[in-house]
Amino acid sequence: MTTSTPPVGPRDIALAHYAGRALLETVLTRHGITFQQSVTLRLAALADGPVGREQIVDGVTGALKIDTAEVHRVLDELIAAQLLTPEGASDVRITDAGRELYATTSGETAPITARIYDGIPTEDLAVTGRVLSLITERAGTELTALRR
Repeated sequence: MTTSTPPVGPRDIALAHYAGRALLETVLTRHGITFQQSVTLRLAALADGPVGREQIVDGVTGALKIDTAEVHRVLDELIAAQLLTPEGASDVRITDAGRELYATTSGETAPITARIYDGIPTEDLAVTGRVLSLITERAGTELTALRR
């Protein structure tokens, strides 16, 4: 008898998300940084020089679906920890310490991610990527409607 794999559902996606986030947070905690701080620091690390504070706020609120006030608080925490530094009136720049922390945590999580994805066919990852993008887009639309 052949058993088929049931289609993915919201619980499956949530379980995968939380499993991956737990791994990441375990690494981040060892370095004294939170998940929100890591997401925020990443945007500054990927910028080519100073980046607008509001640009980071928009990026983090869009990614994490959190309140802008919380992102401003996280930015202030990163500045207080000297991982970011203010640049001009409305920009921030990642510091050497911030860049080093980002590189360290990225370096520690990369092999974990590689092991998780190892052996998953490229075609399956492509389909999964398309499906998750569509789900994310639709969920974003629904969230916007609920917040009106």
